[in-house]
Amino acid sequence: MSVKILLVDDHPLTVGAYRQVLQDNLPENSYTTAIANNAEQAYHAIAGSSTDFNIAIIDHGLPAYEPQNLKSGLDIAMMLRQRMPECRIIMITAHTEMLILYDIYKLAKPEGFVIKSELTPQMLSQVITTVTEGDNYRSPMVQNCIKEIWKKELMVDDINRQILFFLSKGYKMKEVEDMVFLSGSAVQKRIASMKKAFEVSSDGSLVKEAVKQGFL
Repeated sequence: MSVKILLVDDHPLTVGAYRQVLQDNLPENSYTTAIANNAEQAYHAIAGSSTDFNIAIIDHGLPAYEPQNLKSGLDIAMMLRQRMPECRIIMITAHTEMLILYDIYKLAKPEGFVIKSELTPQMLSQVITTVTEGDNYRSPMVQNCIKEIWKKELMVDDINRQILFFLSKGYKMKEVEDMVFLSGSAVQKRIASMKKAFEVSSDGSLVKEAVKQGFL
């Protein structure tokens, strides 16, 4: 069965580069492409398609289509999620602002996510191959952004900070459970999430990293 691919970018040279990478990585006649150079064209490509797209490569920065309130590639990706939930989305953006990247990650849930400044033909080849094979791909800058905001989200939580505070004061785990009014398993689950975010393996190291990074 032919793979149906949507390419959404307002720069013809970039679209040409995408098509070349597809040609280099996918067997001839195994896929078809549709091209949209702005949000309006993307809207009509999706709304007017008789069959679902399998893969979409979408640039975040696009000329808007106000009649449908589509202001960016993120809006196009969210439209795709609603209309073609099985479509695997690759988001590419020039933005490096942490909150914008995290919005794209949380709202669009792209299977592939890359910052333009990192993008090379080799990386694009890798992300297309990875997503086509059913796995997810995050570029190094995207991975770091997600990790940092996830860490901050965890530490905004009052109970997580209380747990770390009590551990830093030497309280035993049973005492911590009683003071935060949670079961042992619930406390351990929260500690495990924080260890993963801070990339440490012990309770003591977790407390030290939280202090070092200004969360305690």
